[in-house]
Amino acid sequence: MADIKKEAPEMECDHCGTTSELAPMLTYAHQGEEKHVCTRCLPMLIHG
Repeated sequence: MADIKKEAPEMECDHCGTTSELAPMLTYAHQGEEKHVCTRCLPMLIHG
């Protein structure tokens, strides 16, 4: 069988606007809404 590469949807950090092409991205839910944060902004999200 041929390996078919699935393209991941482009995600953008809700804090700084960087994309998943430039930095690893994490997805979280807040107030029922799905959001994305890059690993550079994660400490700000955790510590306020």
